[in-house]
Amino acid sequence: MTRFFDIDAANEALIEVGPLLATLSDQRAELIRLRDRALAAHSAASGGGTAPDDREETQTIRLRMQGIIDQMAAAVARIDALGITLRDIEQGLIDFPALTGGRQVWLCWQLGESDVAFWHELETGFGSRRPLIELL
Repeated sequence: MTRFFDIDAANEALIEVGPLLATLSDQRAELIRLRDRALAAHSAASGGGTAPDDREETQTIRLRMQGIIDQMAAAVARIDALGITLRDIEQGLIDFPALTGGRQVWLCWQLGESDVAFWHELETGFGSRRPLIELL
């Protein structure tokens, strides 16, 4: 069953979800940095003689990456359990299902915004969001 948010409930949820999204965004960036390091270490290891240090570094990086992936999966699961739809980790975009005038819409929020101030139709996305005042 879908949970529907009003503006107050969505803003209240930001107390927990905002920091989760900030952490997810940071973890995504770290994952990309680690991937690049792993690729570089792997290239060095396969470019001739395979140095034990290069193999060890690659394995350490992979383990760190898996730890980050596990943490990210837990955060995404928490957001989902709250009934919030995660749209984009890098930009920190989430949508809250809401009912207004008998129809379902999305209340829209992006990391860095102080509170939920926008909405959009179910079929549209971030680019079509409009100020909440239009819902009233």
